[in-house]
Amino acid sequence: QAQLVQSAGVSVQTGGSLSLSCSASPDTYNSTDCMGWFRQQPGKVRRWVAAIYTGPGDTYYHDSVKGRFTISQDHAKNAVYLQMNDVKPEDSATYACAADVKCPPWHVLKVAGLSDKVLKLWGQGTLVNVSS
Repeated sequence: QAQLVQSAGVSVQTGGSLSLSCSASPDTYNSTDCMGWFRQQPGKVRRWVAAIYTGPGDTYYHDSVKGRFTISQDHAKNAVYLQMNDVKPEDSATYACAADVKCPPWHVLKVAGLSDKVLKLWGQGTLVNVSS
């Protein structure tokens, strides 16, 4: 059964750094077109954060995290990462990775971001707490 497994929750102080990981089986990883990170705060809708096309490695970010977050992948480990630097209290959320075998084309993603409605495979979520 295809699944994405995320790293454990973490707490960090404002201005600090942390990295989230999302691992898949080789078959799952190799069949994906793109993988993305989303976050959701209590009582709010889930929002897209970053995405990567697993083939070419092209990356895209929500404006709120550009310059602070980096999405990357490791083909040998069948994993995608989200490096979060200079974190702020408003970055506190449950972060979830997601993937699909067919993602929107890059020009759509670049303008509109990645919708959670088009991704079928989801990780279990990782709680990130940023304290001031």
